[in-house]
Amino acid sequence: MSDGEIRLEPLAEAHRAALKAACAEDLAIWPIYATSYDPEHFDESFDRILARPNWRCFAIFSGESLVGISCFLGIDLDRMVLEIGNTYYVPALRGTGFNRRVKDLMLTRAFDCGFRRVEFRVDARNGRSQAAMAKIGGVREGVIRQDRITWNGHVRDTVLFSILADEYRARNAAG
Repeated sequence: MSDGEIRLEPLAEAHRAALKAACAEDLAIWPIYATSYDPEHFDESFDRILARPNWRCFAIFSGESLVGISCFLGIDLDRMVLEIGNTYYVPALRGTGFNRRVKDLMLTRAFDCGFRRVEFRVDARNGRSQAAMAKIGGVREGVIRQDRITWNGHVRDTVLFSILADEYRARNAAG
């Protein structure tokens, strides 16, 4: 998947070192993530996501620089539903419109493959991600209370957003 200087490649072992360096650019963010990619936890977390059979993760590039990660999670072919998550960008790209462009690439791919619903699950403490979901057209469906135990033992409430294929297509057709 690509759009100008943005390119998403299937995540592979070859991306390990560059992604580890990118994730180390913001050590303060990891406490509000379900999984930590800080230097201490990176290798274990990276190994785990590569091994998940119903996840498809992508290394995200801006030009030649690896600048983040995002994944299709919980791919459910029977229901034709998946989640986009496990997303991280280096701090310099936050608030620049970069996320919108990446999410548009991923949403287009999911809906072109026949998925009818894409979900986003955000830690209730993560206001920046909730605002980003609303900005890309995600509909806030509610809060799943005490949904997950994160890597550091926090029991998190999760805000559920979704975008349906017909909503996405109508938004894009409207311009």
